[in-house]
Amino acid sequence: MHINREEINVVWFKRDLRLEDNEAIYNAFNSNKRTLFLYVLEPSLISDVHYDNRHWNFIKQSLEDLNERLKKYNSKILTVETEVVTAFNQLATTYKINTVFSHQETGLLLTFNRDKEFKRYCRNNTIDWIENNNNGVLRGLLNREDWFEKWDNYMYASQIKINISANKLITIDEIEAIEKLFRTVNLETNKKTPFQKGGSKLAWRYADSFFKTRHEKYMSNISKPLLARESCSRLSPYIAWGNVSIRQIFQEAVNNTTDSNKKHISAFISRLRWQAHFIQKFEMEHSMENESINKGYLKLKKSISKKYQEAWKDGTTGFPIIDACMRCLKETGYINFRMRAMLVSFFTHILWQPWQHASQHLSQLFLDFEPGIHFPQLQMSAGETGINLLRIYNPIKNSLKHDEDATFIKKWVPELKELPTPFIHEPYLMTPLDQQFNNFELGIHYPKPIVDIKTARKNASDILWKLKKDKTVQEESYRILKRHTVSNKKSLFTKG
Repeated sequence: MHINREEINVVWFKRDLRLEDNEAIYNAFNSNKRTLFLYVLEPSLISDVHYDNRHWNFIKQSLEDLNERLKKYNSKILTVETEVVTAFNQLATTYKINTVFSHQETGLLLTFNRDKEFKRYCRNNTIDWIENNNNGVLRGLLNREDWFEKWDNYMYASQIKINISANKLITIDEIEAIEKLFRTVNLETNKKTPFQKGGSKLAWRYADSFFKTRHEKYMSNISKPLLARESCSRLSPYIAWGNVSIRQIFQEAVNNTTDSNKKHISAFISRLRWQAHFIQKFEMEHSMENESINKGYLKLKKSISKKYQEAWKDGTTGFPIIDACMRCLKETGYINFRMRAMLVSFFTHILWQPWQHASQHLSQLFLDFEPGIHFPQLQMSAGETGINLLRIYNPIKNSLKHDEDATFIKKWVPELKELPTPFIHEPYLMTPLDQQFNNFELGIHYPKPIVDIKTARKNASDILWKLKKDKTVQEESYRILKRHTVSNKKSLFTKG
Protein backbone atom coordinates (compact mmCIF):
# COMPACT_ATOMS: atom_id res chain seq x y z
CA MET A 1 0.00 0.00 0.00
CA HIS A 2 1.11 3.57 -0.68
CA ILE A 3 -0.44 5.34 2.29
CA ASN A 4 2.30 7.99 2.67
CA ARG A 5 2.72 9.10 -0.91
CA GLU A 6 2.72 12.87 -1.42
CA GLU A 7 0.24 14.09 -4.00
CA ILE A 8 2.05 16.07 -6.71
CA ASN A 9 1.62 17.50 -10.20
CA VAL A 10 3.91 16.74 -13.14
CA VAL A 11 4.90 19.03 -16.01
CA TRP A 12 5.72 16.72 -18.90
CA PHE A 13 8.08 18.56 -21.26
CA LYS A 14 7.99 17.70 -24.95
CA ARG A 15 8.59 20.36 -27.61
CA ASP A 16 8.33 23.19 -25.08
CA LEU A 17 11.77 23.23 -23.48
CA ARG A 18 11.57 26.66 -21.83
CA LEU A 19 10.58 28.26 -18.53
CA GLU A 20 9.02 31.43 -19.98
CA ASP A 21 5.62 31.77 -21.67
CA ASN A 22 4.95 28.15 -20.78
CA GLU A 23 1.30 27.57 -19.93
CA ALA A 24 1.87 24.05 -18.62
CA ILE A 25 4.23 25.35 -15.92
CA TYR A 26 1.91 28.25 -15.14
CA ASN A 27 -1.07 25.96 -14.63
CA ALA A 28 0.91 23.53 -12.50
CA PHE A 29 2.12 26.33 -10.23
CA ASN A 30 -1.43 27.60 -9.75
CA SER A 31 -2.30 24.47 -7.79
CA ASN A 32 -1.49 23.95 -4.14
CA LYS A 33 0.67 20.92 -4.86
CA ARG A 34 4.37 20.68 -5.55
CA THR A 35 5.47 20.07 -9.12
CA LEU A 36 7.91 17.66 -10.71
CA PHE A 37 9.46 18.63 -14.04
CA LEU A 38 9.84 15.56 -16.26
CA TYR A 39 11.38 14.80 -19.64
CA VAL A 40 11.08 11.27 -21.02
CA LEU A 41 13.56 10.20 -23.67
CA GLU A 42 11.47 7.53 -25.34
CA PRO A 43 13.23 4.54 -26.97
CA SER A 44 10.42 4.33 -29.52
CA LEU A 45 11.23 7.85 -30.66
CA ILE A 46 14.99 7.39 -30.49
CA SER A 47 14.69 4.44 -32.88
CA ASP A 48 12.15 6.17 -35.15
CA VAL A 49 13.45 6.68 -38.69
CA HIS A 50 12.68 10.41 -38.66
CA TYR A 51 15.15 11.23 -35.91
CA ASP A 52 18.93 11.46 -35.62
CA ASN A 53 21.39 11.80 -32.78
CA ARG A 54 21.72 15.51 -33.63
CA HIS A 55 18.14 16.00 -32.39
CA TRP A 56 18.72 14.22 -29.09
CA ASN A 57 21.91 16.21 -28.51
CA PHE A 58 20.02 19.46 -29.09
CA ILE A 59 17.38 18.33 -26.59
CA LYS A 60 20.03 17.34 -24.03
CA GLN A 61 21.68 20.74 -24.38
CA SER A 62 18.28 22.38 -23.90
CA LEU A 63 17.72 20.35 -20.74
CA GLU A 64 21.19 21.28 -19.49
CA ASP A 65 20.30 24.92 -19.99
CA LEU A 66 17.06 24.48 -18.04
CA ASN A 67 18.80 22.64 -15.21
CA GLU A 68 21.39 25.37 -14.91
CA ARG A 69 18.61 27.91 -14.45
CA LEU A 70 16.72 25.70 -12.01
CA LYS A 71 19.73 25.32 -9.70
CA LYS A 72 18.86 28.50 -7.81
CA TYR A 73 15.47 26.99 -7.05
CA ASN A 74 17.09 23.79 -5.78
CA SER A 75 15.46 21.71 -8.48
CA LYS A 76 16.05 20.17 -11.89
CA ILE A 77 14.27 18.17 -14.58
CA LEU A 78 13.98 14.47 -13.99
CA THR A 79 15.25 13.06 -17.31
CA VAL A 80 14.75 9.36 -17.86
CA GLU A 81 15.02 6.95 -20.76
CA THR A 82 11.92 4.79 -20.98
CA GLU A 83 8.44 4.89 -22.45
CA VAL A 84 6.03 7.45 -21.03
CA VAL A 85 3.51 5.11 -19.41
CA THR A 86 6.37 3.13 -17.86
CA ALA A 87 7.83 6.35 -16.44
CA PHE A 88 4.56 7.34 -14.78
CA ASN A 89 3.99 3.84 -13.46
CA GLN A 90 7.38 4.02 -11.78
CA LEU A 91 6.74 7.53 -10.42
CA ALA A 92 3.50 6.26 -8.91
CA THR A 93 5.49 4.04 -6.54
CA THR A 94 6.85 7.18 -4.87
CA TYR A 95 4.20 9.86 -5.43
CA LYS A 96 0.49 10.06 -6.01
CA ILE A 97 0.14 11.96 -9.28
CA ASN A 98 -2.80 14.33 -9.29
CA THR A 99 -2.47 16.17 -12.61
CA VAL A 100 -0.13 16.06 -15.60
CA PHE A 101 0.37 19.32 -17.50
CA SER A 102 1.77 19.49 -21.02
CA HIS A 103 1.33 21.11 -24.42
CA GLN A 104 -0.46 19.52 -27.33
CA GLU A 105 2.01 18.08 -29.80
CA THR A 106 1.42 18.20 -33.54
CA GLY A 107 3.75 15.31 -34.14
CA LEU A 108 4.17 12.01 -35.89
CA LEU A 109 1.59 9.24 -35.93
CA LEU A 110 3.88 7.57 -33.40
CA THR A 111 3.50 10.38 -30.85
CA PHE A 112 -0.22 10.69 -31.58
CA ASN A 113 -0.71 7.01 -30.71
CA ARG A 114 1.55 7.43 -27.68
CA ASP A 115 -0.68 10.25 -26.45
CA LYS A 116 -3.82 8.16 -26.93
CA GLU A 117 -2.24 5.39 -24.87
CA PHE A 118 -1.25 7.87 -22.17
CA LYS A 119 -4.76 9.31 -22.10
CA ARG A 120 -6.14 5.83 -21.41
CA TYR A 121 -3.53 5.36 -18.71
CA CYS A 122 -4.53 8.60 -17.00
CA ARG A 123 -8.23 7.70 -17.17
CA ASN A 124 -7.59 4.26 -15.69
CA ASN A 125 -5.47 5.70 -12.88
CA THR A 126 -7.66 8.71 -12.02
CA ILE A 127 -5.01 11.19 -13.18
CA ASP A 128 -6.05 14.44 -14.81
CA TRP A 129 -4.13 15.36 -17.95
CA ILE A 130 -4.40 18.97 -19.05
CA GLU A 131 -3.01 19.78 -22.48
CA ASN A 132 -2.60 23.38 -23.60
CA ASN A 133 -2.62 24.74 -27.13
CA ASN A 134 0.89 25.08 -28.51
CA ASN A 135 1.85 28.35 -30.24
CA GLY A 136 -1.72 29.11 -31.28
CA VAL A 137 -2.25 25.83 -33.18
CA LEU A 138 -5.82 24.64 -32.59
CA ARG A 139 -6.94 21.02 -32.35
CA GLY A 140 -10.22 19.75 -33.78
CA LEU A 141 -10.85 22.44 -36.41
CA LEU A 142 -13.11 21.51 -39.34
CA ASN A 143 -12.12 24.62 -41.31
CA ARG A 144 -10.11 27.79 -40.84
CA GLU A 145 -12.59 30.55 -41.58
CA ASP A 146 -11.54 32.61 -38.55
CA TRP A 147 -8.26 30.90 -37.76
CA PHE A 148 -6.06 33.86 -38.64
CA GLU A 149 -7.86 36.20 -36.26
CA LYS A 150 -7.57 33.67 -33.42
CA TRP A 151 -3.87 33.11 -34.10
CA ASP A 152 -3.21 36.84 -34.38
CA ASN A 153 -5.03 37.50 -31.10
CA TYR A 154 -2.98 34.78 -29.43
CA MET A 155 0.26 36.32 -30.67
CA TYR A 156 -0.62 39.79 -29.40
CA ALA A 157 -1.90 38.55 -26.03
CA SER A 158 0.33 39.04 -23.01
CA GLN A 159 2.98 36.41 -22.49
CA ILE A 160 2.41 34.08 -19.56
CA LYS A 161 4.37 35.32 -16.55
CA ILE A 162 5.65 32.55 -14.32
CA ASN A 163 6.91 33.10 -10.79
CA ILE A 164 9.18 30.19 -9.98
CA SER A 165 9.86 29.49 -6.33
CA ALA A 166 11.68 26.63 -4.69
CA ASN A 167 8.74 25.65 -2.47
CA LYS A 168 6.67 24.84 -5.58
CA LEU A 169 9.17 22.30 -6.92
CA ILE A 170 10.41 18.84 -6.05
CA THR A 171 13.97 19.29 -4.76
CA ILE A 172 17.20 18.09 -6.31
CA ASP A 173 17.78 15.64 -3.45
CA GLU A 174 14.33 14.15 -3.92
CA ILE A 175 14.84 13.88 -7.69
CA GLU A 176 18.20 12.20 -7.23
CA ALA A 177 16.47 9.65 -4.99
CA ILE A 178 13.86 9.03 -7.68
CA GLU A 179 16.59 8.64 -10.32
CA LYS A 180 17.70 5.41 -8.66
CA LEU A 181 14.46 3.86 -9.91
CA PHE A 182 15.14 4.76 -13.54
CA ARG A 183 17.59 4.56 -16.35
CA THR A 184 18.71 8.18 -16.30
CA VAL A 185 20.16 10.19 -19.17
CA ASN A 186 23.65 11.62 -19.36
CA LEU A 187 23.12 15.14 -20.68
CA GLU A 188 26.74 15.70 -21.70
CA THR A 189 27.24 16.23 -25.44
CA ASN A 190 30.08 17.06 -27.77
CA LYS A 191 29.99 20.84 -28.06
CA LYS A 192 32.67 20.91 -30.79
CA THR A 193 30.31 20.14 -33.64
CA PRO A 194 29.10 22.50 -36.39
CA PHE A 195 25.48 22.11 -35.25
CA GLN A 196 23.67 24.91 -33.44
CA LYS A 197 23.52 24.18 -29.72
CA GLY A 198 20.27 23.93 -27.79
CA GLY A 199 18.85 26.06 -25.00
CA SER A 200 16.89 29.26 -24.42
CA LYS A 201 20.04 31.20 -23.57
CA LEU A 202 21.50 30.60 -27.02
CA ALA A 203 18.11 31.11 -28.67
CA TRP A 204 18.00 34.67 -27.35
CA ARG A 205 21.56 35.33 -28.48
CA TYR A 206 20.49 34.46 -32.01
CA ALA A 207 17.32 36.53 -31.65
CA ASP A 208 19.14 39.56 -30.26
CA SER A 209 21.81 39.55 -32.97
CA PHE A 210 19.16 39.15 -35.66
CA PHE A 211 16.97 41.99 -34.50
CA LYS A 212 19.95 44.27 -33.85
CA THR A 213 21.96 43.85 -37.05
CA ARG A 214 21.65 40.59 -38.97
CA HIS A 215 18.16 41.38 -40.29
CA GLU A 216 19.54 44.27 -42.36
CA LYS A 217 20.11 42.00 -45.38
CA TYR A 218 17.35 39.52 -44.62
CA MET A 219 15.36 40.01 -47.83
CA SER A 220 18.34 40.36 -50.15
CA ASN A 221 20.10 37.24 -48.84
CA ILE A 222 17.22 34.96 -47.88
CA SER A 223 17.53 32.81 -51.03
CA LYS A 224 21.32 32.61 -51.09
CA PRO A 225 22.69 29.39 -49.58
CA LEU A 226 25.83 30.99 -48.14
CA LEU A 227 24.70 34.46 -47.11
CA ALA A 228 21.38 33.25 -45.68
CA ARG A 229 23.34 31.49 -42.95
CA GLU A 230 24.13 34.91 -41.50
CA SER A 231 21.20 37.04 -42.60
CA CYS A 232 18.36 34.68 -41.64
CA SER A 233 17.31 34.51 -38.00
CA ARG A 234 18.54 30.90 -37.49
CA LEU A 235 15.84 30.55 -34.82
CA SER A 236 14.11 27.57 -36.43
CA PRO A 237 15.60 24.82 -34.20
CA TYR A 238 14.86 26.87 -31.07
CA ILE A 239 11.27 27.31 -32.19
CA ALA A 240 10.94 23.66 -33.25
CA TRP A 241 12.06 22.35 -29.86
CA GLY A 242 10.36 25.08 -27.86
CA ASN A 243 13.38 26.89 -26.41
CA VAL A 244 11.32 29.98 -27.21
CA SER A 245 7.65 30.35 -28.00
CA ILE A 246 6.41 31.78 -31.28
CA ARG A 247 4.67 34.48 -29.26
CA GLN A 248 7.93 35.55 -27.64
CA ILE A 249 9.64 35.90 -31.01
CA PHE A 250 6.59 37.48 -32.66
CA GLN A 251 6.37 40.18 -30.01
CA GLU A 252 10.12 40.73 -30.05
CA ALA A 253 9.91 41.27 -33.80
CA VAL A 254 6.99 43.69 -33.46
CA ASN A 255 8.82 45.62 -30.73
CA ASN A 256 11.93 45.88 -32.90
CA THR A 257 10.14 47.14 -36.00
CA THR A 258 11.08 50.65 -37.10
CA ASP A 259 10.50 52.69 -40.23
CA SER A 260 13.97 51.82 -41.47
CA ASN A 261 13.77 48.05 -40.98
CA LYS A 262 10.04 47.47 -41.52
CA LYS A 263 10.55 45.71 -44.85
CA HIS A 264 12.85 43.08 -43.38
CA ILE A 265 11.17 42.55 -40.00
CA SER A 266 7.69 42.43 -41.53
CA ALA A 267 8.90 39.77 -43.96
CA PHE A 268 10.24 37.80 -41.01
CA ILE A 269 6.90 38.13 -39.18
CA SER A 270 5.08 36.88 -42.27
CA ARG A 271 7.18 33.74 -42.10
CA LEU A 272 6.14 33.18 -38.49
CA ARG A 273 2.55 33.22 -39.73
CA TRP A 274 3.56 30.92 -42.55
CA GLN A 275 5.09 28.50 -40.05
CA ALA A 276 1.88 28.41 -38.01
CA HIS A 277 -0.19 28.04 -41.18
CA PHE A 278 1.54 24.80 -42.15
CA ILE A 279 1.53 23.29 -38.66
CA GLN A 280 -2.20 23.98 -38.43
CA LYS A 281 -2.62 22.38 -41.85
CA PHE A 282 -0.80 19.24 -40.68
CA GLU A 283 -2.84 19.18 -37.47
CA MET A 284 -5.97 19.00 -39.62
CA GLU A 285 -4.57 16.65 -42.32
CA HIS A 286 -2.31 14.29 -40.39
CA SER A 287 -2.51 11.58 -43.06
CA MET A 288 -0.02 13.60 -45.13
CA GLU A 289 2.77 12.01 -43.07
CA ASN A 290 2.56 9.01 -45.40
CA GLU A 291 0.36 9.88 -48.38
CA SER A 292 -0.39 12.85 -50.60
CA ILE A 293 -2.84 15.32 -49.13
CA ASN A 294 -4.42 15.46 -52.60
CA LYS A 295 -5.70 11.91 -53.08
CA GLY A 296 -5.64 12.39 -56.85
CA TYR A 297 -1.87 12.09 -56.77
CA LEU A 298 -2.13 8.52 -55.54
CA LYS A 299 -2.47 7.76 -59.25
CA LEU A 300 1.07 9.05 -59.78
CA LYS A 301 3.43 6.11 -60.20
CA LYS A 302 7.19 6.50 -59.90
CA SER A 303 9.85 3.84 -60.27
CA ILE A 304 12.25 3.48 -57.36
CA SER A 305 15.93 3.97 -58.20
CA LYS A 306 18.29 3.18 -55.34
CA LYS A 307 21.15 4.50 -57.46
CA TYR A 308 19.50 7.91 -57.84
CA GLN A 309 18.44 8.06 -54.22
CA GLU A 310 21.87 7.17 -52.86
CA ALA A 311 23.59 9.72 -55.11
CA TRP A 312 21.17 12.39 -53.88
CA LYS A 313 21.70 11.43 -50.24
CA ASP A 314 25.49 11.34 -50.61
CA GLY A 315 25.79 14.60 -52.57
CA THR A 316 27.20 12.90 -55.67
CA THR A 317 24.55 13.64 -58.32
CA GLY A 318 26.90 15.51 -60.65
CA PHE A 319 24.97 18.77 -60.12
CA PRO A 320 27.22 20.93 -57.90
CA ILE A 321 24.59 23.13 -56.21
CA ILE A 322 22.53 20.05 -55.30
CA ASP A 323 25.56 18.22 -53.97
CA ALA A 324 26.81 21.26 -52.06
CA CYS A 325 23.43 21.74 -50.37
CA MET A 326 23.18 18.12 -49.34
CA ARG A 327 26.72 17.97 -48.00
CA CYS A 328 26.19 21.21 -46.09
CA LEU A 329 22.94 19.91 -44.61
CA LYS A 330 24.55 16.65 -43.52
CA GLU A 331 27.43 18.49 -41.87
CA THR A 332 25.61 21.40 -40.21
CA GLY A 333 21.89 20.51 -40.01
CA TYR A 334 20.90 23.72 -41.80
CA ILE A 335 20.23 25.00 -45.28
CA ASN A 336 17.97 27.89 -46.25
CA PHE A 337 14.38 27.40 -47.39
CA ARG A 338 14.87 27.83 -51.14
CA MET A 339 17.64 25.27 -51.20
CA ARG A 340 15.52 22.84 -49.16
CA ALA A 341 12.72 23.18 -51.69
CA MET A 342 15.21 22.73 -54.53
CA LEU A 343 16.55 19.49 -53.00
CA VAL A 344 13.02 18.08 -52.78
CA SER A 345 12.10 19.28 -56.27
CA PHE A 346 15.24 17.71 -57.71
CA PHE A 347 14.50 14.41 -55.99
CA THR A 348 10.82 14.24 -56.92
CA HIS A 349 10.88 15.87 -60.37
CA ILE A 350 14.33 15.52 -61.92
CA LEU A 351 15.05 12.09 -60.43
CA TRP A 352 11.32 11.22 -60.50
CA GLN A 353 11.32 9.58 -57.07
CA PRO A 354 8.41 9.46 -54.55
CA TRP A 355 8.56 12.23 -51.95
CA GLN A 356 8.05 9.63 -49.22
CA HIS A 357 11.53 8.29 -49.97
CA ALA A 358 13.04 11.71 -49.27
CA SER A 359 11.09 12.31 -46.09
CA GLN A 360 13.05 10.28 -43.57
CA HIS A 361 16.49 11.26 -44.85
CA LEU A 362 15.70 14.97 -44.72
CA SER A 363 14.00 14.81 -41.34
CA GLN A 364 17.12 13.16 -39.93
CA LEU A 365 19.29 15.96 -41.33
CA PHE A 366 17.16 18.98 -40.45
CA LEU A 367 18.16 20.05 -36.95
CA ASP A 368 14.88 21.99 -36.88
CA PHE A 369 12.75 18.96 -37.83
CA GLU A 370 9.16 19.89 -37.10
CA PRO A 371 6.56 17.40 -38.41
CA GLY A 372 3.99 20.12 -38.98
CA ILE A 373 6.38 21.95 -41.28
CA HIS A 374 8.17 18.97 -42.76
CA PHE A 375 5.37 17.04 -44.42
CA PRO A 376 3.34 19.94 -45.87
CA GLN A 377 6.54 21.49 -47.25
CA LEU A 378 7.63 18.18 -48.78
CA GLN A 379 4.34 17.84 -50.58
CA MET A 380 4.29 21.45 -51.70
CA SER A 381 7.83 21.22 -53.11
CA ALA A 382 6.95 17.89 -54.75
CA GLY A 383 3.98 19.58 -56.45
CA GLU A 384 1.45 17.10 -55.08
CA THR A 385 -1.01 19.41 -53.36
CA GLY A 386 -2.71 20.42 -56.61
CA ILE A 387 -3.52 23.89 -55.26
CA ASN A 388 -0.33 25.82 -55.95
CA LEU A 389 1.55 26.55 -59.14
CA LEU A 390 3.79 23.71 -60.24
CA ARG A 391 7.38 24.73 -59.61
CA ILE A 392 10.17 22.53 -60.86
CA TYR A 393 13.33 24.15 -59.58
CA ASN A 394 16.14 24.47 -62.11
CA PRO A 395 19.33 23.81 -60.13
CA ILE A 396 21.51 25.49 -62.75
CA LYS A 397 19.55 28.74 -62.73
CA ASN A 398 19.47 28.73 -58.94
CA SER A 399 23.18 28.08 -58.80
CA LEU A 400 24.02 30.94 -61.16
CA LYS A 401 21.59 33.36 -59.51
CA HIS A 402 22.11 32.64 -55.82
CA ASP A 403 25.76 31.51 -55.72
CA GLU A 404 27.11 33.65 -58.55
CA ASP A 405 30.79 33.30 -57.73
CA ALA A 406 30.34 29.68 -56.62
CA THR A 407 31.66 30.43 -53.12
CA PHE A 408 29.14 28.09 -51.51
CA ILE A 409 29.89 25.29 -53.97
CA LYS A 410 33.65 25.71 -53.51
CA LYS A 411 33.23 25.30 -49.75
CA TRP A 412 31.13 22.13 -49.88
CA VAL A 413 32.34 20.55 -53.13
CA PRO A 414 36.05 21.34 -52.79
CA GLU A 415 37.02 19.00 -55.64
CA LEU A 416 35.71 21.70 -58.00
CA LYS A 417 37.24 24.78 -56.38
CA GLU A 418 40.22 25.08 -58.75
CA LEU A 419 38.06 25.15 -61.87
CA PRO A 420 36.98 28.38 -63.62
CA THR A 421 33.68 29.58 -62.12
CA PRO A 422 31.46 28.68 -65.12
CA PHE A 423 32.70 25.09 -64.94
CA ILE A 424 32.14 24.96 -61.19
CA HIS A 425 28.45 25.52 -61.86
CA GLU A 426 28.35 23.08 -64.77
CA PRO A 427 31.45 20.86 -64.87
CA TYR A 428 29.81 18.53 -67.40
CA LEU A 429 30.16 21.26 -70.04
CA MET A 430 33.91 20.79 -70.05
CA THR A 431 35.33 19.37 -73.25
CA PRO A 432 38.11 16.78 -73.09
CA LEU A 433 40.52 19.63 -73.84
CA ASP A 434 39.08 21.73 -71.00
CA GLN A 435 39.50 18.81 -68.65
CA GLN A 436 43.07 18.21 -69.73
CA PHE A 437 43.92 21.90 -69.39
CA ASN A 438 42.49 22.00 -65.85
CA ASN A 439 44.00 18.65 -64.82
CA PHE A 440 40.50 17.41 -64.12
CA GLU A 441 38.66 14.30 -65.29
CA LEU A 442 34.89 14.21 -65.13
CA GLY A 443 33.72 10.90 -63.69
CA ILE A 444 36.97 10.55 -61.72
CA HIS A 445 37.39 13.78 -59.78
CA TYR A 446 33.67 14.54 -59.74
CA PRO A 447 30.67 12.48 -60.92
CA LYS A 448 29.03 12.90 -64.27
CA PRO A 449 25.36 13.99 -64.05
CA ILE A 450 23.18 11.02 -63.18
CA VAL A 451 20.34 12.26 -65.45
CA ASP A 452 19.84 14.51 -68.44
CA ILE A 453 18.26 17.47 -66.70
CA LYS A 454 16.44 18.99 -69.69
CA THR A 455 14.75 15.74 -70.60
CA ALA A 456 13.91 14.97 -66.96
CA ARG A 457 12.37 18.40 -66.33
CA LYS A 458 10.22 18.19 -69.45
CA ASN A 459 8.99 14.69 -68.65
CA ALA A 460 8.05 15.70 -65.09
CA SER A 461 6.32 18.85 -66.25
CA ASP A 462 4.30 17.07 -68.94
CA ILE A 463 3.07 14.37 -66.56
CA LEU A 464 2.21 16.71 -63.69
CA TRP A 465 0.41 19.28 -65.80
CA LYS A 466 -1.68 16.54 -67.35
CA LEU A 467 -2.50 15.07 -63.93
CA LYS A 468 -3.39 18.51 -62.60
CA LYS A 469 -6.41 18.46 -64.99
CA ASP A 470 -7.61 15.11 -63.63
CA LYS A 471 -11.11 15.27 -62.13
CA THR A 472 -10.07 13.65 -58.82
CA VAL A 473 -7.13 16.03 -58.46
CA GLN A 474 -9.35 19.05 -59.10
CA GLU A 475 -12.02 17.87 -56.66
CA GLU A 476 -9.40 17.26 -53.99
CA SER A 477 -7.85 20.66 -54.68
CA TYR A 478 -11.25 22.26 -54.10
CA ARG A 479 -11.71 20.33 -50.85
CA ILE A 480 -8.30 21.39 -49.58
CA LEU A 481 -8.87 25.02 -50.50
CA LYS A 482 -12.29 25.06 -48.87
CA ARG A 483 -11.01 23.54 -45.66
CA HIS A 484 -7.82 25.55 -45.36
CA THR A 485 -8.74 28.95 -46.78
CA VAL A 486 -7.96 31.55 -44.14
CA SER A 487 -10.53 34.33 -43.88
CA ASN A 488 -8.77 37.44 -42.65
CA LYS A 489 -8.57 41.18 -43.08
CA LYS A 490 -5.06 40.99 -44.47
CA SER A 491 -3.09 38.33 -46.27
CA LEU A 492 -1.61 35.51 -44.21
CA PHE A 493 1.74 36.35 -45.80
CA THR A 494 1.39 40.07 -45.35
CA LYS A 495 4.57 42.14 -45.36
CA GLY A 496 3.12 45.05 -43.51
